Amino acid sequence: MTVEITSAEELRELLGTPNEQAANKERARLHELDRQWLAASPFCLVATAGADGSCDVSPKGDPAGFALVLDDTTIALPERPGNRRADGYRNILENPHVGLLFMIPGRADTLRINGRARLVRDAPWFAEMTVKGHRPVLAVLVEVEQIFYHCPKAFLRSALWKPETWQPDVLPSRARLVKELEAPEKDLAELDRHYGPDYLKKLYA
Repeated sequence: MTVEITSAEELRELLGTPNEQAANKERARLHELDRQWLAASPFCLVATAGADGSCDVSPKGDPAGFALVLDDTTIALPERPGNRRADGYRNILENPHVGLLFMIPGRADTLRINGRARLVRDAPWFAEMTVKGHRPVLAVLVEVEQIFYHCPKAFLRSALWKPETWQPDVLPSRARLVKELEAPEKDLAELDRHYGPDYLKKLYA
């Protein structure tokens, strides 16, 4: 039988109360250590939700420091060429609340930022986000409301950064996944070429 939790009180009774450090670690402004973390982070997960509550989490990656710090309460994330679905961007237009999780390879702790986002198509600081000649056509401007560091337990439990646990070939290749699930009409050899070494040359094209 499935037993569902239906109230915050029941949840708190089950999990217990957070200690004082965990309960009070949220801040609303960037500290110098946060700026250093953002300068070292090449990867971020961006969580959004539409007006109807439907959710999306999108990975964003670039050279370390791609999140541009504008001031103590504002950061910006550049757009890079992708699949043009724009799921998260469309959500932001309906609901500005976003959650960001910044990672540094090899570090088990993470930096979390929650805030309100806007889509900006141009600003004086766009030139600072140019990579390999690609000036973004838009950026996500985030007004920080909450910022704190997340403990390392999830990464330690998963052993995510330990190379001896990595199994990149445990599933079919990207080309085979696309052939099976997204474009069965495409030739597999063509897909292999598309996702081969030349794929890296198109990251900013």
